[in-house]
Amino acid sequence: MCTNILVKTELEGAGFGRNGWFRVNRANVTYDHPFHVDLEHAVTVDFVDEAGGLDARVGVELTLESARALARALLAACEEAEAYESGARG
Repeated sequence: MCTNILVKTELEGAGFGRNGWFRVNRANVTYDHPFHVDLEHAVTVDFVDEAGGLDARVGVELTLESARALARALLAACEEAEAYESGARG
């Protein structure tokens, strides 16, 4: 059964796809049936430039455990980056 879970967030960055680098302005995070991972459901993150069509998309499918590990790693990297930028790190 489909979950219809979808969370969108605006971003500012870049992604690398089949045609090279492109602007990324949104992430779509879903929990539903994956296309390539052999799981009933997966967390999928699509990094997209909405104006760029299908060529401006990078997607990943993750287990729940992997998605949580990625979230922790992103938060840890942001905390270290903030400490570095504030001069708290040597």
